[in-house]
Amino acid sequence: MYLRDYGDTEVGGFGITSEDELLLVQDLQLVEQTCSLAHVAFDDEAVANFFDDQVDAGLRPEQFGRIWIHTHPGDCPLPSPTDEATFERVFGRSDWAVMFILARTGRTYARLKFNVGPKAEFEIPVKRDYTQTFAGCDPERWEDEYLDHVHPQHKSRLIQSESGLVTDFDGEADWLFAENELKGGLI
Repeated sequence: MYLRDYGDTEVGGFGITSEDELLLVQDLQLVEQTCSLAHVAFDDEAVANFFDDQVDAGLRPEQFGRIWIHTHPGDCPLPSPTDEATFERVFGRSDWAVMFILARTGRTYARLKFNVGPKAEFEIPVKRDYTQTFAGCDPERWEDEYLDHVHPQHKSRLIQSESGLVTDFDGEADWLFAENELKGGLI
C-alpha cells in the first residue's frame, strides 16, 4: 500500500513467497521500471538480474517469479487490455501465475492461471494477513527502493481517440487500458 500511495502512477513488482505457501506473499520486490498512469514497463536486464539474485539466494522460480503485483492509480482494480496482454506474454509459459492488482481505493483483483494440464484460470480472494511477521516493515527503506527503481513518465494530458488509442500532446500513442478510468476525456 505504501508503494501504491507514494506516487501517482502504476507501480509493479514480484511477490516473494515462502517455500511452503506459494500464494502467501511475504515480500514485494521492485525492479527498474518506467511507469505512467496506464502502464508499468520493467527493464529486461533488471528482471534477469532479479531472477539470478533470487536463484543465488536459494529460492525456486515459483517463489519469486509467478506472482505479478501492480497498482492502478484510479479506483478500478480490473485488468486492462494491456495488463491482459502482458500477463499472457510474460507469464503464459509458466506452469501457473497470479496477476494481482491493488487500486488506489484499496479494491483488489487477483487471478490464478494454470497454463499446463487442463488449462484454467480463476479469480481468487485476497486476504491481508496481519498475523504473519513482516521483517520488511521499514518505510524508510521502502522510499529508497521506490526512488531507486520507479521512474515515472508524467504525460501532461492524455486524450482518447475514436480508435481506442490514448494520445499525448507529443503525438505518442498507447492503447487505452481501462475505459472506466477515463474521466471527462482525461485519465
